[in-house]
Amino acid sequence: MGFLEDFQASFESLPALLQRNYGLMRDLDKSLQGVQRQNEQRCEQEIGDIRRGIESGNITPDTSLIRFSDEALDEQKHCIRIADEKVALATQAYDMVDAHIQQLDQYMRKLEELRQERELATGAGVGTSNADASTRSGRVAESSRGGRKKSRLAVEPPSVDLELPVDPNEPTYCFCNQVSYGEMVACDNPDCKIEWFHFGCVGLKEQPKGKWYCSNCVGMQKRRKGK
Repeated sequence: MGFLEDFQASFESLPALLQRNYGLMRDLDKSLQGVQRQNEQRCEQEIGDIRRGIESGNITPDTSLIRFSDEALDEQKHCIRIADEKVALATQAYDMVDAHIQQLDQYMRKLEELRQERELATGAGVGTSNADASTRSGRVAESSRGGRKKSRLAVEPPSVDLELPVDPNEPTYCFCNQVSYGEMVACDNPDCKIEWFHFGCVGLKEQPKGKWYCSNCVGMQKRRKGK
């Protein structure tokens, strides 16, 4: 069984466990409300008896001697025990949810690692063949008109950090010195040392119309004109 199946199996039991805890908490709450009402009535009755006893002189008005009955005190202690049980069930429910969240985080990290490994493997195979095939032949597809075609590579851009390990045999491009991915544009200067650039690295969102030159070649042309 894979790790996804393991997580799904453990996750499926969570709703039933939470429902059980919530049901017990609801029953305890009803019980607590009943004991509280009973204790309030008992305490009100005992307070009334004490007040009448003091007024009639049968009870000495000494606060150190006046106290509730053992039955009333036991009911109050019982309320505290019920409340403690509710807190324990709530804590248990929280811990169960938190444990599944942590487990989900672990599986998400595992999925991300697998996805990155798959992208690296795909990029190493497809990216190299696409880049090699289109480096010159793709760019001069319109050589009959004296221009160069700006083509798009089919490899999807990775959604992870670009600081990825690169196969030493795989060509790199652009100012970022990374492998080919996503949409790329070719500099129309035939002597450009870099040749190909990622859209994001040169601030492009779509293929430029007409000729396009990288900032290095634009600066070189300006310096030549200034001489």
